[in-house]
Amino acid sequence: MIESSILQPVVTLAGWTMVMWWWMYITRIPAMSKAGIDGAKMVGSTGASLRGQLPDSVSWKADNYNHLHEAPTVFYAVALVLAVTGQGDGLNALLAWIYVGLRIVHSLVQATANRVLVRFVLFALSSLVLMALVLHAAIFVFNWS
Repeated sequence: MIESSILQPVVTLAGWTMVMWWWMYITRIPAMSKAGIDGAKMVGSTGASLRGQLPDSVSWKADNYNHLHEAPTVFYAVALVLAVTGQGDGLNALLAWIYVGLRIVHSLVQATANRVLVRFVLFALSSLVLMALVLHAAIFVFNWS
C-alpha cells in the first residue's frame, strides 16, 4: 500500500467535486421546474442549452463543476506520480493542500458572487502551485537533481 500525505488533498478535491455536483443539481432541477422545462422531453441537447432559460446563478454552479474536470485532472495525475515515487510528502503535500484550498475558494466565488477578476486571481495562483508540483515531479522522474 502506498502511504503518502498527498493522497489526502487528492481525495478532498475529488470529494469537493461531488459537493459541487450536488449543489449544481439541487439548484438546477428546481430552476428547470420553475422555468417550465421538462428534462424528460429534452432530446439531443446539453446543459449549455439551458443557459438562456435559467438564472445565471444556477449556471455558475454547472460552470464550476465543469471547471473541476479541467486543470484538476493534471493535479490528480501529478499527485499520483508524486505519491507512487515517494515524493508525496513534505513540501509537495503542502503545495497540494494549497492547490485544493485555492480550487475550493475558486468554486465558492464562482458559484456565488462570480466576480471574474477574483476568480482569475484564484485560478492563476492555483495554476502556479500546480506548475510547481509538475516541476517537482519532473525533477524526480527525469532525475534532474
